[in-house]
Amino acid sequence: MRHFKSLVITLVISLLSVVQARAQLVVEITQGLNDAIPIAVVPFAMPGPVRPTVDVAEIVANDLSRSGRFSTLSRSDMLEQPSSGDQIQFTDWRLLKTNFIAVGKVLADGPDRFQVQYELYNVLNGQRLLGERIASSTTALRATAHRIADLIYEQLTGVPGVFSTRIAYVNVEGNPPVQRYKLTIADADGANPRVVANSSEPIMSPAWSPDGQHLAYVSFEGKAAAIYVQTLATGGRSRVSARAGINGAPSWSPDGKQLALTLSRKDGDVDVYILELATQALTRVTFDPGIDTEPSWSVDGSKLYYTSDRSGAPQIYEVSATAPNATPKRLTFEGRYNARPRVSPDGKRLALVHQEGSAYQIALFDLQTSALQVLTKGAQDESPSFAPNGAQLIYATQDRGHGVLATVSNDGRFQQKMGTTAGQVREPVWGPFPFIK
Repeated sequence: MRHFKSLVITLVISLLSVVQARAQLVVEITQGLNDAIPIAVVPFAMPGPVRPTVDVAEIVANDLSRSGRFSTLSRSDMLEQPSSGDQIQFTDWRLLKTNFIAVGKVLADGPDRFQVQYELYNVLNGQRLLGERIASSTTALRATAHRIADLIYEQLTGVPGVFSTRIAYVNVEGNPPVQRYKLTIADADGANPRVVANSSEPIMSPAWSPDGQHLAYVSFEGKAAAIYVQTLATGGRSRVSARAGINGAPSWSPDGKQLALTLSRKDGDVDVYILELATQALTRVTFDPGIDTEPSWSVDGSKLYYTSDRSGAPQIYEVSATAPNATPKRLTFEGRYNARPRVSPDGKRLALVHQEGSAYQIALFDLQTSALQVLTKGAQDESPSFAPNGAQLIYATQDRGHGVLATVSNDGRFQQKMGTTAGQVREPVWGPFPFIK
């Protein structure tokens, strides 16, 4: 209960710690899989006088390795470095116990232009599984490498890859009472961090729009909580809620037209509301005198899942998003504390923070069976967010007294940490698949 109250207080007072805004996240695998798929990603050939500084094959290999589903062969163990299928000696690669091999070339195609050619083969039978040539500029080579990794991942697992997606998180520079709060977005691997909002007052609760073009977040500039929506392409933003009291925990509806949010109104109650962005029309969803907060939409937009202490301790509830005055339904009963629900992309499970003894850990709650599975083993794990393919979650945790980000597979078998040597990071949220016009 005390921990839940501290979460509510974060709507008023930031609990974030110090970090360098430009520090890139460094990934450390802390728990791997014994049945990872063996694959070799051979260094791509770069014929001609123009040689890009980006190692496309290295990025592809790192992406696949970080997913936890693949075991990539070290370059030092490669007997040869073919760049096309007709150069592959499959017998040699079978001896290395490699099931799949990716080869390719990066070809100059004019000033600052390249053609990245890649192929994927099944080593066991020699079958060509993928092959494509992708046009790219120098600055887009990293994105091209992530795209190739996505295609390989989906071909071999049947699940779309998320290497081309982005994450958002909050960091802070300085020490109290003088601090700078920064909302940062980065590639899914932590590279290319970019500050999109910067304030001397707390910033928190970032939320991606469904198309990935906007971020909603809470800012305390002006010494009062307000919710802003920022357009990432232009940097323009609008203040969508600055009502008296708490303005917190924004969550986008699946169609991007509404925000579910937490407000405290004249009666003093902390409740969940729905805000129509185009008209500013406000609909109250919960009416209990307890604290109702942290809403999350169902995939079809018909329901909201949220945290409430109406039973005496924080638990997860479900309520209709379309029927005013609907009776909420309590979902979680296992344990004294369950909070911060986030819906899986397939709509079948909730990620949440679950108290196990004195520790707060990330768990999954099955909406059909009510089964609860604890995924992590930290003492202070919080802010879970699903990857858009549902295969992984990102969350915030502590590592030797430092706030870091971490990811865990949806079965808990693969885990890694994403930290910086400069300080601490908090409140991660995984963005959607890239928006294609």
